[in-house]
Amino acid sequence: MTSKAIVNNKIKRREILRRGMAGLGIAGIGASMLKPSAFTSVAEAAALAEANGKILVILELSGGNDGLNTVVPYGDDAYYRHRPEIGLPKSQLRILDDHFGLNPGMSGFEELFKDGKMAIVHGCGYENPSYSHFTSMSYWHTAAPNSGEEYGWVGRLADNLDSTGSSNFLVNVAARQSLAVRSQQHVPVVFDEPSRFTREAFSQEKEALSHIADVGDIDNPSRRFLLDIARSANDASELVREAWSNYSSPVDYGVNSLDLPKVVSLIESGMPTKLYYVSYRNNAFDTHVFQNNVHRRLLTYTSDAVSAFVRDLERIGRADDVALMIFSEFGRRVPENVTLGTDHGAANVMFVVGNGVKGGHYGEVPSLTKLAEGDNLAYTTDFRRVYQTLISGWLEHGGSQDILRGEFKTFDMFS
Repeated sequence: MTSKAIVNNKIKRREILRRGMAGLGIAGIGASMLKPSAFTSVAEAAALAEANGKILVILELSGGNDGLNTVVPYGDDAYYRHRPEIGLPKSQLRILDDHFGLNPGMSGFEELFKDGKMAIVHGCGYENPSYSHFTSMSYWHTAAPNSGEEYGWVGRLADNLDSTGSSNFLVNVAARQSLAVRSQQHVPVVFDEPSRFTREAFSQEKEALSHIADVGDIDNPSRRFLLDIARSANDASELVREAWSNYSSPVDYGVNSLDLPKVVSLIESGMPTKLYYVSYRNNAFDTHVFQNNVHRRLLTYTSDAVSAFVRDLERIGRADDVALMIFSEFGRRVPENVTLGTDHGAANVMFVVGNGVKGGHYGEVPSLTKLAEGDNLAYTTDFRRVYQTLISGWLEHGGSQDILRGEFKTFDMFS
């Protein structure tokens, strides 16, 4: 094959992959499984991309964020009785209304809320809550509390939206794949640092693996499968690296960008991804000791990054197409502990952000005087109601029965 033909063939493969019509890309560093998608489903994949350009981004705050010191119920005296030392005084808060104020570090969230671009959902949780980080997070990841569900709810959503397993439909920016994106049909694109996103190999192998020869039609299905995998893995990783190298933004994300610029870079590049999953990593919100200062910093970084993300989407003209959901695996107990921190709790707040959001408060506010077992907030909103709202209200998809293993009442949250 001539050098010109090689270049043309490479461009053709990359363009097909970009549109989500060819083999799945790489599942991430150390991925255990890859598969090409159905080449017979080109029309379906193209129609899917054209029919609904909406994108869902999910941000996980790992460690159990203290919702009471995030969205502070300053209008309820019981809050200060439970937290005489770490309760945040009204004078320090970013006041939202006559009952709630935001943590003082959350100027970005304050602006989003007052612009009508943020929904705050109160009392989110589930029956028989677990206070284990690992267990409770798995329940939120699978949308199946107190069960052994094999696949993540985002993975099941991908399968339900597109049963063909189109390439690059689902992206997880992380050091390792989240259970939330584990899917039966789709293999998520999982990467951490875009510039280093390549196939794992010994140094002696890298040059050979980077050049996959086009040997024409192959009768052996096993060999054809392996070559398809090699090509799509190379192309997918190249697309991520190319998108990141081309990305340049004047928007300041602050101290911790939470990987949100990487999401913007892929959206701007034209990747066909519908579902993105990122997180504030390393159990950062597990604030058992001397909580207030570190918690304020964490919330400042989160607030700055999220508000910058919205501005960056506006810069590229895609802000109307994206909704961002923010959650943590549980809240904290209502009373402060003896080390001026908070211990693992139950119900919590969730956030949904975007230009298409009807901003405001949603869900019943839990009582601070009638606490659940263990001095916890009693949940008033099944967290799957928020998932269902995003599936049917934002993505306008009706398959939630299969995705969430049940039907849940939605909120009227989107314009």
